[in-house]
Amino acid sequence: MSQAIIELKNVSKKFDGDDVLNNISFTINRHEFVTLLGPSGCGKTTTLRIIGGFETPSEGEVLFEGKDLLALPSHKRSINTVFQKYALFPHMNVYDNIAFGLKVKKTEKSVIRGKVEEALKLVNLSGYERRNVEALSGGQQQRVAIARAIVNEPKVLLLDEPLGALDLKLRKEMQIELKRMQQRLGITFIYVTHDQEEALTMSDRIVVMNKGQIQQIGSPEDIYNEPQNAFVAGFIGDSNILDGVMLDDFRVVFLGHEFECVDKGFGKNEIVDVVLRPEDVKLKPQNEGMIQGLVKSAIFKGVHYEMVVETEGTSLIVHSTHLREPGTPVGISVVPFDIQIMKKVAP
Repeated sequence: MSQAIIELKNVSKKFDGDDVLNNISFTINRHEFVTLLGPSGCGKTTTLRIIGGFETPSEGEVLFEGKDLLALPSHKRSINTVFQKYALFPHMNVYDNIAFGLKVKKTEKSVIRGKVEEALKLVNLSGYERRNVEALSGGQQQRVAIARAIVNEPKVLLLDEPLGALDLKLRKEMQIELKRMQQRLGITFIYVTHDQEEALTMSDRIVVMNKGQIQQIGSPEDIYNEPQNAFVAGFIGDSNILDGVMLDDFRVVFLGHEFECVDKGFGKNEIVDVVLRPEDVKLKPQNEGMIQGLVKSAIFKGVHYEMVVETEGTSLIVHSTHLREPGTPVGISVVPFDIQIMKKVAP
């Protein structure tokens, strides 16, 4: 049996003549946790709504287990959705909220009871059956919304920024809980967020989107360590993106100096973007670095210092656990493996 559960093929969507999605294609496999990541307006929620049956694409195909998904109305798809606004019924208690879909299907009461109890156990809300949902915390309400979705045993669960209304501490806790639930349930999660940390923490694969197009698809490690263009490098974490020239395979010039790198396959003297992650830029005594610079500012970030270092007329962001005070001359070094080369893409 194919691993693919959902396939989008050349999907486009227009609103009032404007392209919201522009010919996107990708596959989601069974049991994966896939995140659609990008800034507001990039098309990620529209993509989710098309999969869920709340929007129809202007062009393209959407397949579910190899069959046309667009022919099915949303309520007949083996797909459930958890929204940022949980849409719980305020006049119902926790039990009745979770059981609602099963009651609509006229499921036997004994079966409903067993399924609701199992769902409550899974989201760590056993004993909350008779609670008023409006008396619950934001995190508890979110768990009820997830329980209501999974009690119907969907093959795919869509989550549209479900942690957006939570405070930072609870959001981090729920990231771990959601990943644990997904692994235990063994169903496919498709998650929408603009939060890079959420995507990196939870996902098996990330689909990075911008302006209705897919910029890169890969594991969190690939997306962070091997960005394919300047947008991905700038959107995922902090980056120094510099102008460079590939002299030849494994040799690049930037900041007025020649460096060894591990990239090849570029044209001779091709103009490129060079990405240096702040944690990969190493500060040394002034006479020991590859190039020299001057620390202009330093801010304590909790687990490291963020410093701005001026060199060759360019400001570099540097993360280090060792503080260099502003005004300190420093040497700057970077190893070949940490120099990422990307093709220049027209803005």
